This record gives sequence, C-alpha cells and structure tokens, in this order.
Amino acid sequence: MKKTYSDLSLPNRVLLGPGPSNCAPSVLQAMAQPMIGHLDPVFMEIMEEVQEMLRNVFMTKNRFTVPISATGSAGMETALVNTIERGDDVLVCVNGVFGTRMCDIVERCGGVLKKIEAEWGTPFQPDQVRDALKDFPAKIVAIVHAETSTGVLQPLDEISRIVHDQGALLLVDAVTSLGGAPVRIDEWDIDVCYSGTQKCLSCPPGLAPVTFNERAIEKIRKRTSKVQSWYLDMTMLEKYWGPERVYHHTAPISMVYALRESLRLVLEEGLEERWARHKAMSAKLVEGLNKLGLEMLVDEQYRTPMLNAVKLPQGIDDAATRKSLLNDYNIEIGSGLGPLKGKIWRIGIMGHSCTEENVELVLKALTSLL
Repeated sequence: MKKTYSDLSLPNRVLLGPGPSNCAPSVLQAMAQPMIGHLDPVFMEIMEEVQEMLRNVFMTKNRFTVPISATGSAGMETALVNTIERGDDVLVCVNGVFGTRMCDIVERCGGVLKKIEAEWGTPFQPDQVRDALKDFPAKIVAIVHAETSTGVLQPLDEISRIVHDQGALLLVDAVTSLGGAPVRIDEWDIDVCYSGTQKCLSCPPGLAPVTFNERAIEKIRKRTSKVQSWYLDMTMLEKYWGPERVYHHTAPISMVYALRESLRLVLEEGLEERWARHKAMSAKLVEGLNKLGLEMLVDEQYRTPMLNAVKLPQGIDDAATRKSLLNDYNIEIGSGLGPLKGKIWRIGIMGHSCTEENVELVLKALTSLL
C-alpha cells in the first residue's frame, strides 16, 4: 500500500541558541521568488549586488568577496585549503571548538601544524602570538574572532600587526561575529576571512561569505600544486563570480535571493546601529541573568555580544532545563561543547532574534524554571 505524508507543519521557535537565528519574514519571502537559471542575466545582476553588499558588511574593498555555496564550515575549509600547500608552516590559535577544527583541516591539507592554546573562555594575548612566531615562523596564522563554543570575542588589530611583521597571512573565522560586531577587514589588514549566513546575518544556513585580499590571492596563484578541493578551488570560483562567468556549479539560487535580502536589511539598519543593538541587548540579558544569580563564563571586556555563555547553577539539570525551555516556552538555547559540556548554556541573541522582547522572554522563562 502506498504511504502518504502530511503537509509540512513546523513550530515557530524562538531561536536563542548559537545559531541558526530567526529570519525576518522578508528573507523567507525572498526564497519564494520564481526560480531562474544560475547563468540568467538577472541572476548575474543579483550576484553583483550580493558581492557589493558583502564588501560593505565585511568593511572591505576586496575584489574577491563572495558567498561559497555551502555552510560556514565550508567557509573554514575554503580559507584553509586554498592558502595551504603541503609543507607550509601554519600556526593555529585554539581556545575553543572551532580553533580545534581548523587544526584538523590544516593537517588534512598537509600543512605543518603548530597550535598555541588559551584556556577556553579567555582570549589570546598578542605576546602569545609574537612568542610563538619567533620559534615557528609560520606562513599562515589562523584565529577565531568570535569563538562560538565559549563566547569570547578576540581583539585582532595588534595580533594582525604582529603576524604581518613576520610576513605571514592572517586568516580569521568570523562566522558568529559578522553583522553583530565590528569585523573591519581592511582596517585590521585581515588577509582571509570567512563567515556563515545563519548567525547575525539572519539568513538560513547554506552559504559561507568569504573574502580574500590581494596578498592572499597572490599566494593562491603562486601555488605549485592544485588546491586539495575541486569544489572550493578559488582559482575556478573566481572565474564564476568574476566578469567571465565561467560555469563552475549550479548556485543555490533561492539561498542567494535570501542572502541578498538579509544583507539589504543589515545595511538598511546600518552597521553601527546593528552593533549597538547587539551590545545593548547583551547587556540587558546579562543584567537579568546576574539578578538570577547566574555567572557569565567570559570577562565583560572579551565577551561576544551576540553569544552569551552562562555558567550553569549548581544542582540544575542541563538537558532537562533546555528541554523544558523548548517544550514549554518554545525557546531554543544551546548547551556547552567539549570540556564545557554540562557546564554552560549558550544564549544567542543574533540578528533578527536580537530583540528586547526575546531577552525578556528568555529571562522570564529561566526565572520560572530556576
């Protein structure tokens, strides 16, 4: 007998975890626009607009700034597989899950890995990077700007100067920070940066904005071996996103529509205003959590505004509390990862989800449960 399936009907969750965040209605509506070909002249115009808007959000003039047709993790892989050749010395700064993940990719690329570590919940100090480069003159230094597993916002300007004084490239993970805190690519002289669409940009997951400056592009062009990944090879993607429009793959057309609309909303609000909103709502959330007797994992000066890591109170069942939040209050928050599993909650107030109403909602729910 033929099995039948009901129409899809989903709960409208309040997404206050480490991502994805809720999307604005107009972003979801953009995905319902008519399908056109990925080489249609109209779609080419949309691609141009998306690149221009991404440059504005990344605060860069980098010509090669595009959304990779895959999630943020593919953005990480894109940045690393293109810039690393077998035998290249690569320094990775690890103070959370995503620094650890970069180490794995470096080794898969055949890079010579050296990692320096900071305690989870703390940033790197410039001297740590300076001292490491004295002993290990790396070609690439990779670091996470906003570590999603801990809620640490890493200062980058001084570290950038140290890296470039050594003659290395600076590669930065801005998956969580882009659109919710300053990411100043040109001012901070960041060579390669990648992000994701589902955090502070409040677009569905599925694209990974990346930007490469001319210094990074030159390194890629001087490679003596092919890029490890065919799909993520920037020497080919450059021709698809550039004026030649050489076919490479079928872009996720509806996702590009969604990204265009999400970027339009970001720029319509204004970057400075958006950063201020995230900072204000984070302060309001932390104030409420402190009144409940809860402590934050990260010192205030290094705390990401869009992702707040809060220590679990003694005697509280982590999984049971999060399950009650989801089932009884329709709110999703995140658990800890790695050594912080069962020790923290990660409360995200990102992009479209970053509102006073949502902050009050989660505080009221936690007050009731705790």
